[in-house]
Amino acid sequence: MHRDITICEVGPRDGLQNARSTMATADKHRWITALAAAGLPEIEVGSFVRPDLVPQLADTAEVVAEARKLAGIVVVALVPNARGAERAIAAGAHKLTVPVSASRAHSLANVRMEPLQAVEQVRRIVALAREAPARPAVEVGISTAFGCSMQGAVPEDDVVRLAEALAEAGVEDICLSDTVGMANPAQVKRLIARTRAAIGDKLGALHLHDTRGRALANALAGYEAGIRAFDGALAGLGGCPFAPGASGNAVTEDLVWMFEEMGLRTGVDLDGLLAARAILAEALPGETLHGHLHQVKRAA
Repeated sequence: MHRDITICEVGPRDGLQNARSTMATADKHRWITALAAAGLPEIEVGSFVRPDLVPQLADTAEVVAEARKLAGIVVVALVPNARGAERAIAAGAHKLTVPVSASRAHSLANVRMEPLQAVEQVRRIVALAREAPARPAVEVGISTAFGCSMQGAVPEDDVVRLAEALAEAGVEDICLSDTVGMANPAQVKRLIARTRAAIGDKLGALHLHDTRGRALANALAGYEAGIRAFDGALAGLGGCPFAPGASGNAVTEDLVWMFEEMGLRTGVDLDGLLAARAILAEALPGETLHGHLHQVKRAA
């Protein structure tokens, strides 16, 4: 299927890591199956982090193995370091995504490494992926690219230099992440242009949070600047437990709704997303769910 826009669903990882309760493994399987049935081409199903730090994702190896049975999706797993990459490769993830923060304060809090130390860790992960029989892809998300609640402003020069170092380290794709939702559309366009000038098409995606209500506006700005791949979380779940004020992600169903109404093909069925949302609401009854499409459909 030709898609004008590719949406990666990050709810089972970024959405659940900040949830107040833990979703049962069987419910995760049901939810991910429904997300795949809705036509999402990529699903970030979990994270290979220490279970004592993020207990909501302790079952990621099992979730990866089950998700691999679903036809037509790329199974993505977040890995913070080489040990996590080894576990993700052993579980069979198709793609590894590695967070590398442009903010020194956030990098130390999130992965306990300086940004340049994290680049060296990425080199090791790329080598592991290339040596693995299945050769999973390696993508890096540059966290706090648009600002940090710990550090404040993050110089654009730092982001561009970090992107250059990561591209040189051999990653296939780089994503700019608005970890705490501080970005604005003008800033999004400017930083995309500067980063693209430095590393070309290796900059392929945006990961946006809606802390200040700007996620859709920033997604549109990203599209106008040439980005065609976006992360979203069903019902806007999510946030980084190691970044104060990092509230929910861009709402997947609202992203799809906006792009489809613009005449851009995502390959994702909105009714299927709402069916997946119902599973999420049932599995996490105490969690606050966000989004406008759900409200419009309910009122119709």
